[in-house]
Amino acid sequence: MSFKPLWELRAAFAKSLSTMYGSEVPAYNTLVDVSTQVNKEFLAVHGAAAERLGTISRVTAERHGAIRVGSEREMSQVARVFAAFGMHPVGFYDLRDASSSAVPVVSTAFRPIDSEELAKNPFRVFTSMLAGEDPRFFDDELQAELRAFLDKRELFGQELLELADRSASEGGLDEESAQRLLALATAAFELSGEPVNHQWYRRLEAISAVAADIGGVGSTHINHLTPRVLDIDDLYRRMEALGIEMIDEIQGPPRWDGPDVLLRQTSFRALGEDRMFLHPDGSIKPGNLRVRFGEVEARGIALTPAGRDLYDRMVAETDRRLKSQPGAKRTDVARGVWEENLPRTEKELAEQGLAYFTFRLERDALAATKLAATVKLSELIAQGIAVPEPIVYEDFLPRSAAGIFQSNLTEQGSKDEARDGTNYDIDRMSEIVGNTVIDPNVLYQEQQDLSVAGLARELGIHIVSDAAALDAAR
Repeated sequence: MSFKPLWELRAAFAKSLSTMYGSEVPAYNTLVDVSTQVNKEFLAVHGAAAERLGTISRVTAERHGAIRVGSEREMSQVARVFAAFGMHPVGFYDLRDASSSAVPVVSTAFRPIDSEELAKNPFRVFTSMLAGEDPRFFDDELQAELRAFLDKRELFGQELLELADRSASEGGLDEESAQRLLALATAAFELSGEPVNHQWYRRLEAISAVAADIGGVGSTHINHLTPRVLDIDDLYRRMEALGIEMIDEIQGPPRWDGPDVLLRQTSFRALGEDRMFLHPDGSIKPGNLRVRFGEVEARGIALTPAGRDLYDRMVAETDRRLKSQPGAKRTDVARGVWEENLPRTEKELAEQGLAYFTFRLERDALAATKLAATVKLSELIAQGIAVPEPIVYEDFLPRSAAGIFQSNLTEQGSKDEARDGTNYDIDRMSEIVGNTVIDPNVLYQEQQDLSVAGLARELGIHIVSDAAALDAAR
């Protein structure tokens, strides 16, 4: 009987969820079709340059999903499910203060962490947990009721969890067990037909539509599945031309003439979906909810901590200028800020240590240069000896995620700003999921360091970063 390794299970899981979600939300199929067409045409125009941040086969197959759970117990269980597919917790995202709307969740993303595993299938799931202890959103009475409700529900059955643990420990499963795992895992994220308690749902919705979607129903579900596109602006125009209502703008960095960095995202607006509601008098009546939407993303180059600091300052400057320019479009203002502050070439990003790269040796440049025993990486880049190849950003942006959430909410919700919020951080999230939540910068730095070490061996020299050279000089 054939054995299915983790990456094959992951690819099959992504495909199974995509099929299921497409049957539930037909507009998602349109989004995938338009994305595929945009990518095909972009590749035809730009050739090899279109694949600089991933092969077209990877980009076309790529998905990220998003789910929401309600408690620490549920978060630890879903971590076991994703481990079955070789997906590890990476990054911590606090969305509670990233938006003007009430979004009471903290999140991590489960994804492959090895570059070869990412190349085989980069499926990732942005997973949010309700911050049910935060008194800014939930008073003592509601906290107690929410705990009681969540303690009673079971999102993931024992058979699924046991199969997941086996897959994670054995690095995959036999064919029969694999098919059972896929069936159970996919079913766990299907939209339930169980009637929603109308009164309970509306109580939570008054706090936050996201809270109601998490804690107001008896199950979880895929909130969105996101294809990756090479030209998100083109996709946005095409979707609108098809009569599909998109959110007001693309989240994240603006379109500009320089390198694409981090992540740009947009979505079509949450669609009204028919659901059955259980009312206090015991009657079950039809109703409508708007909680699921179709997101799409364009990925750029991963930024170093120095690059992220610059990015944050540019975002803050964009916000400052918008306040003094009523009616201006955020994307237009941001483009001006980017042009003033961000290097216009990948080479400059690499020289200044603002983004992560692997490096290719250019022998023609080497032949014209005599190298010392120890050389700074920035010098090798400037001389054209070390040619930077960008490392794609595999993770998320809290403000962009919150912006997508906010753009698809029907109400702002409520938050008591006079109260102190409950403390959540990457260490607490690690305790919750039962495994270390990895800082994505560690992964990017390891990938870059491995490349630099290989380059150093090839050149027979010692290569140091500018920071290390500065420390040695002190």
